Amino acid sequence: MSTQKPQRSPEEIEDIILRKIFLVRLTDAADSAADLRIVYLELTAAEILSEGKDLKLTRDLMERILIDRLSGSFPGAEPAFTYLINSYRRAHEEGKKIANMKDKNVRSELESVIRQSKKLLVSYCRIHLANPDCFGGSEEKKSNKFDASNVSPLLPLIFSEVGGGIEGFGVSSIVGSGAQCPPGFLKEFFEEADWDSLDPILKGLYENLRGSVLNVSALGNFQQPLRALLYLISFPVGAKSLVNHPWWIPKSSYTNGRVIEMTSILGPFFHVSALPDPTFFKSQPDVGQQCFSDSSTRRPADLLSSFTTIKTVMKGLYKDLGDVVLALLKNTETREHVLQYLGEVINKNSSRAHIQVEPMYCASSGMFVNLSAVMLQLSDPFLDANLTKRDKIDPKYVFYGGRLDLKELTALHASSEEVAQWINKDSPGKIDVSGQYSDGENRLLRSQEATSSSSFASEPSLQNVKPTSSVGAGKSKYPFICECFFMTARVLNLGLLKAFSDFKHLVQDISRAEDTLASLKAMQGQTPTPQLELDIKRIEKEIELYSQEKLCYEAQILRDPDLIQHALSFYRLMVVWLVDLVGGFKMPLPSTCPMEFACMPEHFVEDAMELLIFASRIPKVLDGVLLVGCDDFMNFIIMFMGSPNFIRNPYLRAKMVEVLNCWMPRRSGSSSATATLFEGHQMSLEYLVRNLLKLYVDIEFTGSHTQFYDKFNIRHNIAELLEYLWQVPSHRNAWMQIAKEEEKEIEAEMSNTTEWERRPAQERQERTRQFHSQENIIRIDMKLANEDVSMLAFTSEQIVAPFLLPEMIERVASMLNYFLLQLVGPQRKSLTLKDPEKYEFRPKQLLKQVSS
Repeated sequence: MSTQKPQRSPEEIEDIILRKIFLVRLTDAADSAADLRIVYLELTAAEILSEGKDLKLTRDLMERILIDRLSGSFPGAEPAFTYLINSYRRAHEEGKKIANMKDKNVRSELESVIRQSKKLLVSYCRIHLANPDCFGGSEEKKSNKFDASNVSPLLPLIFSEVGGGIEGFGVSSIVGSGAQCPPGFLKEFFEEADWDSLDPILKGLYENLRGSVLNVSALGNFQQPLRALLYLISFPVGAKSLVNHPWWIPKSSYTNGRVIEMTSILGPFFHVSALPDPTFFKSQPDVGQQCFSDSSTRRPADLLSSFTTIKTVMKGLYKDLGDVVLALLKNTETREHVLQYLGEVINKNSSRAHIQVEPMYCASSGMFVNLSAVMLQLSDPFLDANLTKRDKIDPKYVFYGGRLDLKELTALHASSEEVAQWINKDSPGKIDVSGQYSDGENRLLRSQEATSSSSFASEPSLQNVKPTSSVGAGKSKYPFICECFFMTARVLNLGLLKAFSDFKHLVQDISRAEDTLASLKAMQGQTPTPQLELDIKRIEKEIELYSQEKLCYEAQILRDPDLIQHALSFYRLMVVWLVDLVGGFKMPLPSTCPMEFACMPEHFVEDAMELLIFASRIPKVLDGVLLVGCDDFMNFIIMFMGSPNFIRNPYLRAKMVEVLNCWMPRRSGSSSATATLFEGHQMSLEYLVRNLLKLYVDIEFTGSHTQFYDKFNIRHNIAELLEYLWQVPSHRNAWMQIAKEEEKEIEAEMSNTTEWERRPAQERQERTRQFHSQENIIRIDMKLANEDVSMLAFTSEQIVAPFLLPEMIERVASMLNYFLLQLVGPQRKSLTLKDPEKYEFRPKQLLKQVSS
C-alpha cells in the first residue's frame, strides 16, 4: 500500500517559490549538484535566527533578502541588473505554475506574493539604473559591455520588445539585440513610478537612441531605435521626459539648422534618408554606392529592385516618424513643445530657400523631405475632398502667429509699408488667445491616428513689418489646423520643393559634364596627351557620382507618386484658400486687391506652380488629382496670370503659363482629361485667351537684368498655348471678340518693337558676345521668331481690323518691308549659313508667311 505524499503548508510553498525567484538559500547545502547560481546568505540567516524566526523566506523578508543579495560579493554570481531581470522572469514563470492550483485561497495568497516580488524587483531595477555604483557597480562595469559604451542595459530589452529591423542592404544589428525582455516588465517599469526616479533613466535612453541612428542611412537599421522611441513616448512619463530633455531643442549661441539636426533627439531620426549629403555628414551604408554604382551597366531589374526597396523603407520611415510626432501632439502636456521644435527647425533653416545652401549651417535635404512627408500626414484630416476645414486657417497668422518667422518673405503684392499701415489700422483683438485648443482640434488630432524664392529683385518684402500689438509679441494660440497649414507650407518650400530644384540642377550638371566629356574625348582622339587622359577619368568619376545622386533622388521622391499627390492635395487647399481671400472662384476679380491676399508669402503660389510643373512631367502622377484638383488649379491660374494688381511678379505669373503648357493635350500624355480643362472649362473659355494676351504684353515691362532673353522664353510658352487655342473654335471666337474690344492692348504690344535699338551700345555689344558664344541660344531664338511670325500670320488672317488702324498701318508696313528687304533684297547673302536647318533658319518659309 503506497503512502500519501505529505501536504505542504502555504508557508512552505511561499518559501520554495521565493527561493526559486531570488536564487538564495538560508541553509548551507551539502548537495554538490545544487545550482551554482544559488547564493547562500549566511549572515542574513544568522540575523534571522537571532531574531527567533524560522529560516524560511516570506514576503516580509523579500526586500531584506534582495538587498543582501545585491550588496554582497559572491563568486560566480550574476551582475546586478542581469540578476534582477532574470529574477523577474522567474517570478513570471512561477506565476504561470500556480495558475492551476485548486485551492483558491492559497492561489490568491501566492499570486499576491509574486506580484509583490515583481514590484520589488522593478523598483530595484530603477534604483540600480539611476545609481549604477549602488550595488557592486564597479565590478559590473568591468564585465558589462553596455556600461563600457554608456549604453543603458535597458535598451536591448526595449529592442526585443519592439522587434527588429529589416535584413539585407548592410543592416547592422543594435547592441544587445539578443536579449529577451520578461513579459510585462517594461510596462510595469515605466507605468508605476514617479517622475524623479524615471526621468534620468529616460534621458539616458533617449541619448542612446539618438546615438544609435546618428549618420545611419536608409539602408541602416534605424527601425529598432525609431520603434523604441515610439514605445517610450507611449508612456506619459516618457513623452514628458523627451520634450524636457536638454537636447530636445539645443540652446546655444552657435545653434543653427545643422546643429539641430545632428544634436537634437529627433534630428538624427529625421536625417535618415536615401538623399545625398556632403561627405562630412554622409550616412552609412552609402545608398548611392550600394544601390546605384555602375548604373549604366547594371540590369534594369537590379535598379528596379533597389528603387522598390528604398521606396518601401522610406514609406515605413515616414509612417513611424509621423506616429512619433502625432503621439506627442495628441498629448496636451507635450503638444506645445512639439510645435516649438517644429518652429525652431523651420526658422533655423530658412536659408535653405536660397539658391546656394551652406551645408554647415542648414539641415540636410533628407531631413526636410522626411519632415515634408510627416507634415503632410498631419495635414491629411483637413485635406478632404470639399476642404471643409479651410475656414480655420487665419491669414493673420503670418503677422501675429509668433512661432514662424514669416515677415522676411516676399509678399504677393503688398509692400512692407502697406502691410504696416494695414496692421496698425486693423484690430488684432479678435484673435483667439485663450491658450486652449478646442474639442474639435483634439478630435482632429485623434482622427489623424486612424488616417495615419523668387529672385525678382523689385518684389515687396514683409521684412520691416513689426506688429505694434501685444498680441504679436506673444505666442498666440491659433487652432492646430492653422498652425499646421502654415508650418506645412514652409516645410514643403524648404524641403520637397527645394529637393525638386536640387534634382533639376543635378540633371543640368550631368548634362554639362557629359558635354565636357564628349569634347575631351574628341580632343583625345585628335591629339592624345596624358593630361587629357587624367581629365577624362576625372570627368567620368564626376558623372558616376552625379548619376548615383540622381538615382537616389529618383528612388526617394520621383518613384513615390503618393508623396507627390499628397503634396498636390495640400496645394489644392492652398489655392482654394487663397481664392477665398479674394471672394471665391469668380471673375472679374475685385477692383482692389484685399490686403489679406496681398500680404501672403509669394512662395505659397510659386511652390504650387513648381510642383504642378514637376508632377506633370512624371507619368501618371496627375491621374489622382485630375478629376477635382486640376479644375481648381486651372481656375486659379486663369484668374491671376493676367492680374498684376494681385500678383506683382510677372515671372511668377509666367510660371502659370508653363503649367498650362505642360497640360496641353499633345504634351500631357492624357489628352482627353487635359483637353477638357482647355476646351470644356467655362472660365477657360471666357478668360484664358484674354489673360494670356495680357501677360504677353505685361512681360514686356519686366525689370530683371536678363529681361532681353527672359521675355522670349516666356513668350515662347504663351505663343505655343495661343497656337493650340487658335485651333479650338470656341477659343478662336473669343479671341476675335477680344480683338474688337481691346484694340488698344494690341497696340501697346506692338509699340515696343524698337526696344532693342534703344538699348545702350555697351549693353548691346555685351549681349551680342554672349549670343555668339552660345550657339544653342541662336537656335532657340530662331525657333521663337518662327513661332511669333507664325502667330502673326494665323491671327491676321481673320483678325484684320487692328492691323488696319491708322496708327498701325505704317508700322506694320514698315516692319514687313524691312523683313522682305532682308530676305530678298541686296543684303540677303549676308544671311547665308552653312547649316541653316541647325539653327532652324528657314528663309523660304519666313518669306511665305511675311508676304501672305
